[in-house]
Amino acid sequence: MTTQKIITRFAPSPTGYLHIGGARTALFNYYFAKHVGGEFHLRIEDTDKARSTEAATQAIIDGLAWLGLTYDGEIIFQSQRADAHIAAANALLDAGLAYRCPLEGDALDAEREKCREAGQAFRSSYRDQNHSTGAIRFRVPEGQTSLTDHVQGNITWENTELDDLVLLRADGTPTYMLAVVVDDHDMGVTHVIRGDDHLINAARQQQIYAALGWNIPQWAHVPLIHGPDGKKLSKRHGALGVEAYRDMGYLPSGLRNYLVKLGWAHGDDELFFDDQAISDVFELDGINASPARLDFDKMDFINGQHIVHTDDKVILGRLLDYLSPNEISEQKLKRLSAAMATLKPRSKTLKEMVEQADYLLVDRPLTLEGKTAKPLRRDGVIELLTALTLQLKALESGAWSAETIQRLLTDFAAENDIGFGRIGQPVRAALTGGRPSPDLSEVLALLGKDECLGRLTDCLDVLSDN
Repeated sequence: MTTQKIITRFAPSPTGYLHIGGARTALFNYYFAKHVGGEFHLRIEDTDKARSTEAATQAIIDGLAWLGLTYDGEIIFQSQRADAHIAAANALLDAGLAYRCPLEGDALDAEREKCREAGQAFRSSYRDQNHSTGAIRFRVPEGQTSLTDHVQGNITWENTELDDLVLLRADGTPTYMLAVVVDDHDMGVTHVIRGDDHLINAARQQQIYAALGWNIPQWAHVPLIHGPDGKKLSKRHGALGVEAYRDMGYLPSGLRNYLVKLGWAHGDDELFFDDQAISDVFELDGINASPARLDFDKMDFINGQHIVHTDDKVILGRLLDYLSPNEISEQKLKRLSAAMATLKPRSKTLKEMVEQADYLLVDRPLTLEGKTAKPLRRDGVIELLTALTLQLKALESGAWSAETIQRLLTDFAAENDIGFGRIGQPVRAALTGGRPSPDLSEVLALLGKDECLGRLTDCLDVLSDN
């Protein structure tokens, strides 16, 4: 006895970017296929020539690549499969399960209105005629259409509620509803996992599968993502392209973790740092039937945890995309690498990490003004900074560490009979220019001896001139 291979697919229309809802649908398909040792395929549904663009197609491909979703085989382009779609429509026509309908324009509108007034789904007056021209329409059978959905449960439609839909337009081009069925069948798709806005389409497509004598795939219709206010997700909520989240500084692993948890649960588990860990436990029955709400606070938290758990070298490599050319030098990257232990726990995104690391990357001389300069205007600051600079200069480079510097600073404050803040605040101002920074001893250690002495000297020069 052979076990059927599980095959899923992600089938976006290339009319825009890979938005966050589409990315989650792709993830669910990807993880389920990997969970059962199956295959995950990509199909571009580009039959709408007026709206499909090469740029959008590339954005989808690039978005999946950045997310780390690798599809099996070659990309299927729906527009290249018209012959198969047409053959299926003609097969239904020959079997009497579809018919020709020449109605169009005002005549079609009038007949639609007549059916609406009668409270009926559309049935063409040509349904029982053997007409030789016009669009090919599916002949909806009598009775009911029932399906079992992994997310939505058991659903039944009265067939009298479903229109005789067009399979092949009068100009010979196939419609989406037919193309999807033929493509899924020919690709061997066993599980169709998609948004629940396609639920009614499942009823129509199941009828076409049955009419063609093909195996019907299993269905899983996932509730759409809503904004934090519970309303349909829009751009103002964050219905952006995956590339926008990349630009905001999210890690692919962090966004994957957040999105897969947005409507799917496995016990109380929230964090998955190993991608395989999700694949090991992902089941369709764990998908929630209620809409999930986008939560940027949770997204930030999960991403921050992934930053902490990701290898320093990987983080450093990704940070390069957020640095300006003058922020990339051997010395500055060395500082960044050494600062990972302090930067990672303080950062929810890579962009935030760059902001936290600004004191390490800024070029001399630093601008010292406004609130930042206030600690430098106090009486006796020039004398204290001069004395401390001399002590730091005398410290051996080999002994330049956070621990040694902390002892030096503490002893200096005691020797001069001052509170630590009296010297700590002006030193921090001189070294960081008011930028976010960790403990002062860490700041000095990470900047290095030469850079610290240079910044302190610059500061003293400015204070002396004033």
